[in-house]
Amino acid sequence: MLPILLCRNRCAACFRQFNKLEHLVEHMRVSYHSVHEPTCGICRKHCRSFESLREHLIGPLPKQECKNIFSIRGCKFCLAIFENSYALRIHQERCQLSGLNAGVLARLANLGIRDSLSMDNIGRARGSQVVALACKMVGGGSDGSLDVCARVCLIDENENIIFHTYVKPTIPVTNYRYETTGIRPEYLRDAMPLRQVQTKIHDFLCNGEPMWRIRPRGGRARILVGHGLDHDLDRLQIDYPSVMIRDTAKYPPLMKTSKLSNSLNYEIQTGIQDPYEDCVATMRLYTRMRSQNHRVEDYPLAADPQNRNNFAPWRQSELERMNPDQMLEISRSDYYCWCLDSN
Repeated sequence: MLPILLCRNRCAACFRQFNKLEHLVEHMRVSYHSVHEPTCGICRKHCRSFESLREHLIGPLPKQECKNIFSIRGCKFCLAIFENSYALRIHQERCQLSGLNAGVLARLANLGIRDSLSMDNIGRARGSQVVALACKMVGGGSDGSLDVCARVCLIDENENIIFHTYVKPTIPVTNYRYETTGIRPEYLRDAMPLRQVQTKIHDFLCNGEPMWRIRPRGGRARILVGHGLDHDLDRLQIDYPSVMIRDTAKYPPLMKTSKLSNSLNYEIQTGIQDPYEDCVATMRLYTRMRSQNHRVEDYPLAADPQNRNNFAPWRQSELERMNPDQMLEISRSDYYCWCLDSN
């Protein structure tokens, strides 16, 4: 009788087992399992992050059955499973991302102002509805530890530069951090003032829409992609609604990834770091996450009013009569999956 009970009290998503059914219900109440979690294509186990899924498949202690199949039919880049090795080979030719050409980065390092933030006569800008932003900081203050924005880059979905400029520091620079920024004093002598940079980027992002009217769907404002955008926007002194920000440093499926290189499968941020390279890396990660093919749900978030009572305490008796698959069916995500941007 015990094995049957354990099977019944096993989570249908993460396969965790519980002695009592009420413990499984409580687990589902707080775990927010959903179709948007990274999922093993072999055993269908849900993982909280892609790094956890990678450990499940090829880590130090993988599930052996999954590891054996993955070694033959699994994509080492996106962790998807394919029907045969031929389909895998065709997929990997498209899936593998290549690093940026060193010659291109060398030319960009000496690039001055590049401004394609053109606005029409009613205050709207042409171009991509998704853009990536990255900054490079020099040091201010007595010990050079205060981050001061000295260079900013903005690109579109096709990795074309929309805006690139050096930024005139608002306080004296005490450490140019040349080993990682490549910035010299003469680059900042006649650079664009911070206030002008703020206005150009903010107006381009809002795209003629007042801040108070910006909404995630149906508006003109642009989606902003980046890594550690809270810090970059703070240094630029720009306010932008969080519903329009896609930050790879805060996105749950990427949270356990120690650095972007692990997700892109090529090295970035080595030697002198170029903001264009950072923009390209985050944009590639965003488009990969957005292209995931998840089941469409009318109300995909746990915070949606229609889902707030799915695991309400007053439904405890009803929930305990459900099997694990039925509980998973009504469970919803506690984060906004970027695949929803393509719907």
